[in-house]
Amino acid sequence: MKVTKGGVQQLGVKQSKEYGRSGPEPLIVTEQGRMSKLLLFVSSVLLCCCRTTRAEIFTSIGQMTDLIYTEKELVQSLREYIKAEESKLAAVKSWANKLDALTRVSTADPEGYLAHPVNAYKLMKRLNTEWSELESLVLQNPADGFVSNMSAHRQYFPDEEDETGAAKALMRLQDTYQLDSEAFSKGKLPGVHSNAVLTVDDCFDMGKTAYNDADYYHAVLWLQQALKQLDDGEEAVVSKADILDYLSYSVYQMGDLPRAIELTRRLVAIDPSHQRAGGNLRYFEQLLMKQLREMNQDYQPPSEEPIQLGTYSRPKDHLPERESYEALCRGEGIQMTEARRSRLFCRYHDGKRNPRLLLKPVKEEDEWDSPHIVRYLDSLSDEEVEKIKELAKPRLARATVRDPKTGVLTTANYRVSKSAWLEGEEDPVIDRVNQRIEDITGLTVETAELLQVANYGVGGQYEPHFDFSRKDEPDAFKRLGTGNRVATYLNYMSDVEAGGATVFPDFGAVIWPRKGTSVFWYNLFRSGEGDYRTRHAACPVLVGSKWVSNKWIHERGQEFRRPCGLTEVD
Repeated sequence: MKVTKGGVQQLGVKQSKEYGRSGPEPLIVTEQGRMSKLLLFVSSVLLCCCRTTRAEIFTSIGQMTDLIYTEKELVQSLREYIKAEESKLAAVKSWANKLDALTRVSTADPEGYLAHPVNAYKLMKRLNTEWSELESLVLQNPADGFVSNMSAHRQYFPDEEDETGAAKALMRLQDTYQLDSEAFSKGKLPGVHSNAVLTVDDCFDMGKTAYNDADYYHAVLWLQQALKQLDDGEEAVVSKADILDYLSYSVYQMGDLPRAIELTRRLVAIDPSHQRAGGNLRYFEQLLMKQLREMNQDYQPPSEEPIQLGTYSRPKDHLPERESYEALCRGEGIQMTEARRSRLFCRYHDGKRNPRLLLKPVKEEDEWDSPHIVRYLDSLSDEEVEKIKELAKPRLARATVRDPKTGVLTTANYRVSKSAWLEGEEDPVIDRVNQRIEDITGLTVETAELLQVANYGVGGQYEPHFDFSRKDEPDAFKRLGTGNRVATYLNYMSDVEAGGATVFPDFGAVIWPRKGTSVFWYNLFRSGEGDYRTRHAACPVLVGSKWVSNKWIHERGQEFRRPCGLTEVD
């Protein structure tokens, strides 16, 4: 026997992901019955509309802004529907009041009432004509216009994958920037004051999303927050029993048996007939006693401290430099010493007397000494930025990475953004930007990849990666026929309120986005060997919308522009 998501079950029995759910809640008829039916109707339409939509909207703030205006239009349509329903109901009420008064008189003395020929005629008329008109009125459906409007917008609606992706993005932000669930639920983010809050039901849904993904670490954090807010008196649709049901099992999965027992006892006290709670409680108690006997220890009651960030250890994942990477994203662990700072300078750069830069050289600042990373100021104008975004926005699609084995572009969970590729021939602005990159770097862009434009969505990020292909992936750029990526030129096209830095975990550098500036570094030594120090990442965007564009410059064509050095690491 073992405890599973459905309680104590035989080994091998398949369990539903909807642990703790036995069916829909019964509808309660109240004075607000009409509004409940209205909300049910709207919800059903929304559900219907969402089933056939495109996914991954959450990966781009730029595309999500369109949903704001879509929702505004739908709200207006909904108000028109409510007004039509109220008008219809008022007409029906008027009929009912008139007929109610009339039937009180007619039923008091039916024969005497019908003795008057006018009354007899009007009864025939009412039943033959007027009641049919009333029937037609009742059968009118004011919802047709609203449903039609919803149908027109359904292709733009997010789906379940978007909701799940957005929830996981909040958890990613929570981990990276060490934010507890309570701060998040109250909208308290670093340097930001907002009225955006998460309700009990929001926190519960966050916890359930993590739970259904077997991510019990985050499930505990969010379910505990839902329970706290409910205990503090906040109203909610979800019941305390449901929260305790999920939370107790998640705590058990985190290995905290004493607290799992305490939570399950609370559940049994609330709902003694719960189908799993009693069995789970007995199992937890037996398992704890067995463990204590094996370790020859006495029972210790669970901590009275509430579960919060740091109560349980976060599970390790695939990324070896996770801790240093996230610390840099928070601005911690930066290896900028005074000695290093003294070696950084700023200068005017004319691209080795490039004719286009002689009269107006660019401002160049050293960001790091070794490997050498520089930033160019005022490298893009606001007008150029807006034009690039205008061209890219209709084409934004989930950003891809190149499969190291096949060389084919594919999506990856460690890169959450949307991107588009722009050719120089499409617009003079793109051609001008490409030429400027060539003038500044002194490298030809004839063999470079197209200008890639990226917009990061909720918690958008690109985990630590190399831009160049390593020796174990020789075919990564074979299809391009232009050699490896020798250098990266990155344009920042927006300021970011919080988060979104470019970090280099290997040597502890952080580069913060500044609109209109660009950064540049070499990925390869002059020998063609990869500089493994350039492994870098785009930190999750905490607040704001991050737009960047980049040019990956390749080896072919650079033979005389950047000749080989005398050693492997020149």
